[in-house]
Amino acid sequence: MNIRVILTAGGAGFLLAGCAQTGQTLVLEPVGPPPASFAQPSTANGTLVVYSAFSVNFDFNARDPYHQEYSDYRIFSQDGKFLQRVHNDSGFDWSSPAVVSLPAGRYRVVAQANGCGVVTVPVQVEANQITTVHLEGDSSWPNKNPSLKANAVRLPDGRFVGWRQDS
Repeated sequence: MNIRVILTAGGAGFLLAGCAQTGQTLVLEPVGPPPASFAQPSTANGTLVVYSAFSVNFDFNARDPYHQEYSDYRIFSQDGKFLQRVHNDSGFDWSSPAVVSLPAGRYRVVAQANGCGVVTVPVQVEANQITTVHLEGDSSWPNKNPSLKANAVRLPDGRFVGWRQDS
């Protein structure tokens, strides 16, 4: 067998091992708004923004067929009842996810995580606050304060997902 094929396959396996699963969906710790977040203008709802893995299907009929979109995801109630499917694209020319307004409460997001496949993320949505979930794989650490690192939810390979919310 060609040595390049063996090295390529081995390297790909090594990179994917950080989130390898045994056929089960990875369930992460609950994610909520960041500590000391700023409130939005007063409403009864909160906001959910999910940076899921980029969709692998390009729309060649679109105005810009190379516009990347985040993959769609589903929102469930805390007890598992399906609530909605989110087409995860803001509709703008630049790549940004959909912004979803939800009543304050606990939900479960099922989405694609880059390099990990499907994950379930319990989320807490607070009135007048933004809960952000990073599954795209390239989010930078939003705050360098070491005391806040203990509040981070991470994928098994260490990538930042969001802020821990007490369950």
